[in-house]
Amino acid sequence: MDWEIEAYRRSVAGLSPDTVRAYASDIERFALWAERGGAVGPGNVDRITLRRYLAFLATRRYAKATISRTAASLRSYFGWCARRGVVSADPSVRLSAPAPDSRLPRVLGHAELDQLLDPVPLAANDSGAGESTEPLARDVRDDAVLELLYGTGIRVAELCGLDVGDLDLDHGVVTVTGKGSKQRQVLAHDRCVDSVRRWLGGPRSAMAGKGGDPGALFYNGRGNRLGSRDVRRILDRRSPVPTHPHALRHSFATHLLDGGADLRVVQELLGHASLQTTQVYTHVSKERLLAVYSGTHPRA
Repeated sequence: MDWEIEAYRRSVAGLSPDTVRAYASDIERFALWAERGGAVGPGNVDRITLRRYLAFLATRRYAKATISRTAASLRSYFGWCARRGVVSADPSVRLSAPAPDSRLPRVLGHAELDQLLDPVPLAANDSGAGESTEPLARDVRDDAVLELLYGTGIRVAELCGLDVGDLDLDHGVVTVTGKGSKQRQVLAHDRCVDSVRRWLGGPRSAMAGKGGDPGALFYNGRGNRLGSRDVRRILDRRSPVPTHPHALRHSFATHLLDGGADLRVVQELLGHASLQTTQVYTHVSKERLLAVYSGTHPRA
């Protein structure tokens, strides 16, 4: 009997690359553990085995978030096995795990965003004798990447998957392919559109590699489609403090709600299937409002 992990990996290829990688890694780790207990394939696994494995991870002090994700991976994998008839009954039905510790997402302040999106240009005498003061192609790309992430709230994986054909700059609309290959349209403001137009106006062609994807919107320094690690490097270069790319998505949602946007509108823009997922940002907004109140009211 075979665990058929590669076949399972292909079956979830519609999810984000990071999710596919994590799910496959979780199943590979479980298979090694189960084989040490005598299971040679998914048909030898029952609900007790799965519960024992999650307990094993807890005793090894794995983070609650990791255990929770592992339970999701097991439910996905054994559901796939059941649909294919590899197991007679799905042992992962109603398999639960401890909820991960709730952490409010970090929100960038307006001053920090200004430094990130509007970096101070080099002075003329700092650019080098005889060198052009025109912005480098990489800098123009970085401007467009950061403006899109904060201006539209899309995920990093969604941005990296964008093609030029997904843009309707005349109407400020971007078509995004999100989780589960679901498409949605997001809005881009004028400054965001201007940054993308500058990138498309010449720098993109300069960075495109001969063997790269000709339809890709963004390229890295090797001329290949921009990846999530490349985006992280952009943040490392541009942010005044250590910042994760996802913080721009958190900031987008929180600032919209702080400005009075309807929660369901924000849900649609973020591409959340459930309103409950979006509601975390209301807690962030309340925390910020409380901080402002406490710091400004004379009797607080």
